Amino acid sequence: MNYFLTEEQQMIKDLAKRIADEKIAPRALELDETGEFPWDLIKIIADADLFGVYLPEEYGGLGGGVFEQCLVVEELSRACSGVAVSYAASGLGCMPIMVLGSDEQKKKYLPDIASGKRLAAFAATEANAGSDPAGMETTAVLDGDHYVLNGTKQWITNGGEAEIYTVMAVTNKSKGARGISCFIVEKDTPGFSFGKKENKMGIRASATRELIFCDCRIPKENLLGGKEGIGFIATMKTFDRTRPGIGAQAIGIAQGALDAAVKYARERKQFGQSISSFQGLQFMLADMATELEAARALVYATAKMIDSGAKNFSKESAMAKLFASDTAMKVTVDAVQVFGGYGYMKEYPVEKMMRDAKITQIYEGTNQIQRQIIALELIKELASK
Repeated sequence: MNYFLTEEQQMIKDLAKRIADEKIAPRALELDETGEFPWDLIKIIADADLFGVYLPEEYGGLGGGVFEQCLVVEELSRACSGVAVSYAASGLGCMPIMVLGSDEQKKKYLPDIASGKRLAAFAATEANAGSDPAGMETTAVLDGDHYVLNGTKQWITNGGEAEIYTVMAVTNKSKGARGISCFIVEKDTPGFSFGKKENKMGIRASATRELIFCDCRIPKENLLGGKEGIGFIATMKTFDRTRPGIGAQAIGIAQGALDAAVKYARERKQFGQSISSFQGLQFMLADMATELEAARALVYATAKMIDSGAKNFSKESAMAKLFASDTAMKVTVDAVQVFGGYGYMKEYPVEKMMRDAKITQIYEGTNQIQRQIIALELIKELASK
């Protein structure tokens, strides 16, 4: 479909596509096998100024928004979702600063993130606090001009590789979610260390580690926005803006799988003819393509809605993430089926895509949580009429 991109948006998309095809795709299976963090590819993406597409020009960005970031994430994910999420997670990490940071915090941290000089990461999840932030146990206690952080964060994308972390911690346990604050923590801060790199099912090129805080002293000026108690709001506002990026990741994976399936179906011959001539398989490809295009339309529309300055888009953001990730899972499973026995083998790309797709249904809120968000927003809308 023609989404009527501006000249600049088309240039961004084309540049990301070229990097994906020429630099990332040839390394995808190797990186999946080794789990090596792709610093050389991150540098290529940074040199192309793609880390700054969604950040304001005053902080070194290109002045785009969520939609431009989605275009990049989609193209990179088509080649390797592990590389793509390493790029996207830096945007996730800096989003709280963008949304609720002070002007001083933005000036200090955003230019390095926009240039790709330093990666960012977002840290909220804990062993007992995934979907339920009230279970958070990491604490931050004010001590003079510093806050002292203690606790651990689990499954943090870019953990150990990023240099800037936005970390949620409890500053007032009695207030529940309203007692959570957000802190900007730099990698080399004493008392801040990392656990082992996780051995994951998919997106294996990305780094996922535990963050460990042991009497980690954070300067008071690194309290996000200079206010306690806004950590939960920062998290929700961040996810509302970044969930379409998960949708873009999902449609990129699905597009890669569909492309591979169509190519294979044309080349593979059985009973003396290409398997693409069999109606049963044609119907599978038709459904895959239709569902994928519907997911793309929803993700793009939601991203543009956010960039338009709309005030409330929690429902639409959840829908985009939910529908696109469910679609990616279905499309990649069907792509493996199209390949038959070959699809189950690591020499072919679709089994990796199927593994990569699964996480899009889980992180930044499971799809069960997305359905809850959508339903609650619907009920709220009805009640206000």
